[in-house]
Amino acid sequence: MVTAADVREVALSLPRTGEHLIREHVKFRVGKIVYASISPDETTLGFGFPKDQRDALIASEPGKFAMPRLSDQRFHWAHARMAALGTEEMRELVIDAWRMVVPKKVIAAYLASVDGAPKPPK
Repeated sequence: MVTAADVREVALSLPRTGEHLIREHVKFRVGKIVYASISPDETTLGFGFPKDQRDALIASEPGKFAMPRLSDQRFHWAHARMAALGTEEMRELVIDAWRMVVPKKVIAAYLASVDGAPKPPK
């Protein structure tokens, strides 16, 4: 089972990420763009996800993934039940959501630092 602390650890390790408490939801964002959110009861992880792939994701594991509330369905967003997620799967979802909101050069620098390779010149 994934906890809020697990999500926080991953999200705050990503460049340009800030943590904010908005209407009792813990939100992780870059600038003003939210890419991950934890529900107040810490049971649901909301994350950025391509709309055109969302139905397939939910259909693949309906016990794990769900549609966001109706007012959020216009956004690139999906929900996951935190109790059903593994740590590595949560990590992939959060990093992929973060990658949707940062410039490509930030992604490249992050990946280079994670892989241990030298960072590209600025």
